[in-house]
Amino acid sequence: MRITGISTHVVGTPWRNLTYVQVHTDEGLTGVGETRMLGHTDALIGYLREAAANHIEGSDPFAVEDLVRRMKYGDYGRAGEIVMSGIAVVEMACWDIKGKALGVPVWQLLGGKVTDRVKAYANGWYTTERTPEAYHKAAQGVMERGYRALKIDPFGTGHYELDHEQSLYAVSLIEAVRDAIGPDAELMLEMHGRFSPATAIRLARDLAPFRPAWLEEPVPPENLKALEKVAAKVDMPVATGERIHDRIEFRELFESQAVDILQPDVGHIGGIWETRKLAATAETHYMLVAPHNVGGPVLTAASLQVGFTSPNFKILEHFNDFADADIKKVVKGAPRVDPETGCFELSHEPGLGVELDVDAAAEFPQQQARFDLWAEGWEKRSPGGADA
Repeated sequence: MRITGISTHVVGTPWRNLTYVQVHTDEGLTGVGETRMLGHTDALIGYLREAAANHIEGSDPFAVEDLVRRMKYGDYGRAGEIVMSGIAVVEMACWDIKGKALGVPVWQLLGGKVTDRVKAYANGWYTTERTPEAYHKAAQGVMERGYRALKIDPFGTGHYELDHEQSLYAVSLIEAVRDAIGPDAELMLEMHGRFSPATAIRLARDLAPFRPAWLEEPVPPENLKALEKVAAKVDMPVATGERIHDRIEFRELFESQAVDILQPDVGHIGGIWETRKLAATAETHYMLVAPHNVGGPVLTAASLQVGFTSPNFKILEHFNDFADADIKKVVKGAPRVDPETGCFELSHEPGLGVELDVDAAAEFPQQQARFDLWAEGWEKRSPGGADA
């Protein structure tokens, strides 16, 4: 079996463009992959056009490791977000083809399952007025859908510092959310790399009574010493990793032991197998894995393959019940959260278990999707702002 070519399909919304890639073969099997780029969708498609000619066409889709290595190193230049995302979508599609050809789900090819379900947490649910009352009502809605966990960034447009009045308001939002979801649900606290270490530490202490399940990206991701400073002074798990695009670059996080939960994005770090390798290394450092997942149904399905096979997999992010819920229509067999358990249940369908509906995807043309975390109202995921 050989790859004959690829085709790309961009599904657009005002705050995110989702890029779907189909990999076609000479035996009639087609696989699908997906990623969500931040303002680089056209660059990704341009890269894939070149990579198709240089690396992909004529390759054996079963030889996933070989294809990934050639795409990563065969152009000599250092692979960054665009290249690693391009690798990811093609890699996912190859696993999908391999599973379909063999009649087994991808998780079976990765060593088999270690669990029958993966817990989900909701994001994109607080696209409402930024008040305690509105957030309380929205959080109740999340619980009514069966979720047992959710994430929130309550800090508005804060940057480095957050003044006393804004800090108190952020606390009031979290207090309302905790009251709405009860004492047992998990509440993930997102900082989006906003703050100085001192501010992050202060806010974490202010919010500690509401028992956050983790503190995510408390400081900008470029300075790991700053992250170590925060981790040493807060009494809650620290999570980070969505903006690291190469498995090798996690080495310093492992060495520092400053992080409890790693958050690679399967769509940016080279795909399913690269993420599974990272999870295995994390396991040797007693760290959990909870992938960043702002994609649609295909990226969710790909992330779940890692979840079903990784003993140290904690939970998976999920936007698609709340923000742009209609995009689930572009895929047949989209993963769903079981309202009885708050989890994704194991699928036995071959490959990734999903199929792209090209006609449905065409109903969501590419948009000038914007990401501006510092704009007022970003949390509503309107054209003026978006969530990372």
